Amino acid sequence: MSLTDPIANMLTVIRNGAMSKKTKVDVPFSKLSQEILNILKREKFIKDFKLIEDKKQGLLRVYLKYTQTGESAIKRIKRISRPGLRKYVDKDEIPRVLGGIGTAIITTSRGVVTGVQAKEMQTGGEVLCHVW
Repeated sequence: MSLTDPIANMLTVIRNGAMSKKTKVDVPFSKLSQEILNILKREKFIKDFKLIEDKKQGLLRVYLKYTQTGESAIKRIKRISRPGLRKYVDKDEIPRVLGGIGTAIITTSRGVVTGVQAKEMQTGGEVLCHVW
């Protein structure tokens, strides 16, 4: 089965898993998904993830993170740029999510980075999603 927007599918699986208090969820593997998960792990929105080999494309098992009170570390995760409407920003227009509390994930010519890293590199790109 082919998906028209695998990034939105991954974000929806993570969002639904967090809302139903699951400890782990599985998403189809892609290099872009892996890069996004690297950023989510580095920014402490998820505990960890690992690649599970199968005979097909592979799976990424994502271990979700919760606070001691049982709240998810991800309050909201929102897809910004989508196949029907791409959202590109210049280096001076990089968004701040909730005044710097959240993270914008941007794909640039130098790879997938956070909004803060894109500002430091003085480069713009496509805004994939916002997480807070």
